[in-house]
Amino acid sequence: MTWHLSLENIAGIREGAASIEPGVNAVRASNWQGKSSFLAGIKTAFGTVKPLTEGQSTGRAVLETDDDNDEVVVELERTNGTVSRSGNPYLDEEYDRICASLFAFLGEENEIRHAVRVGKNVESALTQPLDFENIDEQIADLRAERDQVEHELERAAQAADRLPQLQQRVTGLEGDLEELRTERENLDSDAGAESDAREQLSDFRAERDRLTAKIDRLETTAERVRDTLSEKRAELESLTVHSGDAVETELEQLNDDLRDIERDRELLQSVYEANKRVLDEGRVELLTAVSHDMLADSVTCWLCGNDATRDDLEAQLSVLDDRIAELRSQAAEIQDRVDELEAKQDEFKTAQRRETDLTDRIGDLESRLAETEESLELAQERRDDLDSRITELEAEVDSTDDRITDLESEIKYTEAELADARAELDESESFAEQRDTLEEEYDALAADIADLRNRKEEIKRRTREAFSSALTDLLEQFDTGFETARLTSSFDLVVAREGREAQLDALSEGERELLGIVAALAGHEAFEVGQRVPVMLLDGLGGLASDNLQILVKYLADRAEYLVLTAYPENEGFDANELSPSNWQVVSRESDVEATP
Repeated sequence: MTWHLSLENIAGIREGAASIEPGVNAVRASNWQGKSSFLAGIKTAFGTVKPLTEGQSTGRAVLETDDDNDEVVVELERTNGTVSRSGNPYLDEEYDRICASLFAFLGEENEIRHAVRVGKNVESALTQPLDFENIDEQIADLRAERDQVEHELERAAQAADRLPQLQQRVTGLEGDLEELRTERENLDSDAGAESDAREQLSDFRAERDRLTAKIDRLETTAERVRDTLSEKRAELESLTVHSGDAVETELEQLNDDLRDIERDRELLQSVYEANKRVLDEGRVELLTAVSHDMLADSVTCWLCGNDATRDDLEAQLSVLDDRIAELRSQAAEIQDRVDELEAKQDEFKTAQRRETDLTDRIGDLESRLAETEESLELAQERRDDLDSRITELEAEVDSTDDRITDLESEIKYTEAELADARAELDESESFAEQRDTLEEEYDALAADIADLRNRKEEIKRRTREAFSSALTDLLEQFDTGFETARLTSSFDLVVAREGREAQLDALSEGERELLGIVAALAGHEAFEVGQRVPVMLLDGLGGLASDNLQILVKYLADRAEYLVLTAYPENEGFDANELSPSNWQVVSRESDVEATP
């Protein structure tokens, strides 16, 4: 769909508008005509910059996307020297804005391009969005949710185990109730209405029977809670919890040592492989003069300048290979120690979590025991009172009616017990039915936690793979002065030139800019920026020749729905929607008019 962008007091544009089509869009003009300012206007609409024109108090960018008739309006205002933003930028989340600035808005000021241009490590820039993901906080939230699901799953399993016992109890009570009712009908089939005293006595006896059963259950529950409480207290007392500070400190030092060793090993490996290749391919004359004697060829060492033979050079390479092996062995030893300490650290954390769980569990058990004992005391008091009332009523009721009264009491008691048993059975069945769902939820949460733990390393791996893939595609089309380049595990950019490692400052400006763009594209793919940011901006490519710019534009056109770049009139050879600034009112033209006599 066509986008329409209108700008007012944005960067160097006083007033201007243009339509942006899907595919490639080129802002074509000579210097100081507002090309870069138009790209700054797009960034303003997306909410990543606030480039209010110098000397102006307000400015605005309006982007019509035709997406459900949505209109993006961003207002800029300068107050006391500070520019503030209001409105509804295209990107609402700060995370998306960071991703756009790093991986989609590839102007000359792009942080990744700058890092490559000056030869800096690019890890902090390429992994910067991870700082906004709050991975540790997400893991903590998921762990809490997983613990809750685990608790519910335990209840569901216990309920499932009790189902046969509860079903048997319900069946037994149903049989007992049927027998009691039959006996009652046989004994009193012709009896009339019961006296008030008999009914009251029956009610009291039924209540006493229920209280007796309740007291038995409460006593059993209290004893079970006491036993569990004793076990948990004993476990808590026997639990040894370490702080883990010393292990964490040693781990940090070991990881620092491991990175140093790996860096040294990679450096020595590069030196070894380059020199070994020169010797193996018999290309020593590329580096130094070779004298062919009868016994052996002699050369001048291209590093120290001394005379040497091939055997001498191979011996030195063997020493270098031994040193590489020694560093590899040191790294393996340190890695073993790191694995050992990480295992200890996990043990410490497990013990700490267990201490917290036990403390919470003991608190719950103590509260439950107090409630149970209070309920037991009240029930016993009520039963004692009923015993007194029943004794009084029994003297009033004719002995011949005792059995009927007993039956009625037993029937009421059994009915109440049956109702309780059925309710408990229904509740247990409901819990048991949730077990499969809870297990699936638990597994999903565990998988989410594992994914978050590996998120940073996975992003780094995907970034390095994306860098290698993009560079391979582009090197097949560009005639560069270097053979290849790669991102190391520590995100240093290593370039191979003429069979050996080369410094970035030895490359041309265009080659460094190309590598910077490739590095940014790697982040674009690793963080899946294209799913949230449909536009890619390209600016500040004066170091690339026109034919190389054509290749790059064709390559980038497949990476975003909208590609907008700046181009000079002489940059031709690619199909694009041309955006001409001829009708824009720009600051530079105002300056020219004021300077005209």
